[in-house]
Amino acid sequence: MIGIKKVFVVGSGLMGSGIAQVCAQSGLDVVLYDIDPEALRKALKSIEWSVAKFVEKGELKEDKTAIMNRIKTVSDFSEAAASELIIEAVFENLDLKREIFEKMDALSMPEALMASNTSSIPITEIAIATKRPERVLGLHFFSPVPMMQAVEVIRGQSTSEDTMLKGKGFVVRIGKEPIMVNRDVAGFVINRLNFPSSMEAMRLVEEGITTVEDIDKGVKLALGRRMGIFETSDMVGLDVTYGALMSMYKETGDPRWFPPMILRRKVKSGELGRKTGKGWYEYDKEGRIKKVTSDKRAVTSDE
Repeated sequence: MIGIKKVFVVGSGLMGSGIAQVCAQSGLDVVLYDIDPEALRKALKSIEWSVAKFVEKGELKEDKTAIMNRIKTVSDFSEAAASELIIEAVFENLDLKREIFEKMDALSMPEALMASNTSSIPITEIAIATKRPERVLGLHFFSPVPMMQAVEVIRGQSTSEDTMLKGKGFVVRIGKEPIMVNRDVAGFVINRLNFPSSMEAMRLVEEGITTVEDIDKGVKLALGRRMGIFETSDMVGLDVTYGALMSMYKETGDPRWFPPMILRRKVKSGELGRKTGKGWYEYDKEGRIKKVTSDKRAVTSDE
C-alpha cells in the first residue's frame, strides 16, 4: 500500500515473528522489536526456516537472502519514529499493551498508524493510552501467520474511517484477506465463533466423553479443518487461550467465556503447549507429537 514502507513490530514471539515475515515477503522493510535478544535470535532463525520452505516450494519470487535482509531486529523503540505502521504483538495483558501504546504514541510520526494484534481485548480499551485514538485499530492475525489468510481489521470507538481503509489496504498489500469488524466487542468475530467450540471440546475431554486425539481426528476428517482443536491450542499456547478467554469474561461478565477447569489446571501446571514441550500433547525436541497428555490412556503416536 502506498504510504507504508516500514513496519515496526513489537514482540518477536510466534505472532510477531510471523507478522514480520509476511511483511518482509511482501516487500516491506520490517523492524522487529523485543526486549530479549535471545528471543530475537530465535525469531530470526524461525523466520529464516519458514521463508526457506516457501522458497523451496516455489511460492516466493525472491530468494531467502533478499527477504531476510528486509528484517532488522532491535531492543529499543527508537526506530518506531521512522515507521508508518506499528503493530503490537505481545501477550494478552491490557496494562502492558497500554504501556506499549503510550510509548508508540510518543515516538511515532503523527501520521503513523498504531495497531494491536490482540485476539480479545477491545481496541478502545487500548487506544485510550494514546492522544490520537483515531489512528489506532486492531489487526488480528491468525496462527500460523504465514499460512493463515484472514486478518481482522477492527474499529475502536474512535478509529477513523481513513484508518480503517488504510488498515484494509495494508492487509491486501501483504497478500491477506481482510475481515472487517465494525463494532468493538470482546473477541471480535472469528474468536467469538471459534472459542465456544474449543471450550466444548475441552469439556468433552474433561468429562471423559472422548479424547483429545479423537476430537482432533474428528474435526479434521468430519469438519475439514487443517489442524485439530488441541493441536492448534498447543501451537498458539494454552496460556494465550486462557488469557483471551479471561479478557472476554472480565469485559462481558458472561460466564460462558470463563475458561474450563481442565484448561485452568494445565496453565497453572505450566503445560502451555509446544513452547514448554507439553500441553494437550507431549512433544520431542523437534516439536513433533510424542503422545497425548490429557487423558488416562496417554496413547503414543506409534501405537
